[in-house]
Amino acid sequence: MQLRHLRYFVTLSRVRHFARAAEECGVSQPTLSAGLIALEQEFGRRLIDRDRRFIGLTPHGEAMLPWAQQILGAMGAMSAAVAETPLEGPFTLAAIPAALPLVGRFGAALLAANPDLVLSVRSATARAIDQGLAAMEVDAGITYLDQDAPAGMVGVPLTTEDYRFLTRRGGRFDGWPSISWDEAVTQDLCLLDETMLYRRMLDRALAARGHSVRPRATADSHVALLALVASGAFSAIVPDSYANLLIGVEWAQFMPLDSPEPVRRVGLVTLDRDPPSPRARAALAAARAFLIDGTYQPLPLSI
Repeated sequence: MQLRHLRYFVTLSRVRHFARAAEECGVSQPTLSAGLIALEQEFGRRLIDRDRRFIGLTPHGEAMLPWAQQILGAMGAMSAAVAETPLEGPFTLAAIPAALPLVGRFGAALLAANPDLVLSVRSATARAIDQGLAAMEVDAGITYLDQDAPAGMVGVPLTTEDYRFLTRRGGRFDGWPSISWDEAVTQDLCLLDETMLYRRMLDRALAARGHSVRPRATADSHVALLALVASGAFSAIVPDSYANLLIGVEWAQFMPLDSPEPVRRVGLVTLDRDPPSPRARAALAAARAFLIDGTYQPLPLSI
């Protein structure tokens, strides 16, 4: 089996177009097609459903894809381990939107210990982080941790998260020290959309209190929510990390919710591999320093 044929297969499954896959792999389309046919002949199974264009992967191709991704990722990690002493070049960090306020201080800890790295930050869903790590397209992620890291991952807790009600100053809530959940859900809310794990967790917390919520606006970014609240037409329920990040912003009023929910853990995750890649080791070391050195200290809220 030739690795370049696996690369053709994985690239095609991602871009879903023969000509674009050939261009990305740096070969002609006939060369890519011949390599894919050779791969199918080697396994004795049809892997790709096609006529004159790419239609999709067959069930055999779908079964093969995660293994092909891991093989290519492992080869890349092995090459990097040999070549990168010290670590240099891009380091890809994916973070759920609720955790983006952490990337500055974590990134500072990572780059202080590895000055030749260049940090590249992506906002991603929890599922996309899992997939990116499994395909070795992402070096580390910041996401929610339950009791343990997700399956196949190793994690280091960075902080805990609580909910805050966010509204614009100058309205009816001026001077309120806190707000009840019953009151909060009756406001014109803007919330993350339902593709986001934070929103699904919030919906479950509301359902446990007998509430369902129909927001007036949704977005896939907390920055968009902040802009909507700043307009004065909406309020939001956001992670307290954004309250810590925006202390001193005059228009923003963050309020604790009465009867707070149990806090949620947010942490760094990497692939659980033995041996770990040099980049995973660097990320885990930075995450542990982040805690041990008190790099992230939540600040008191300005109410």
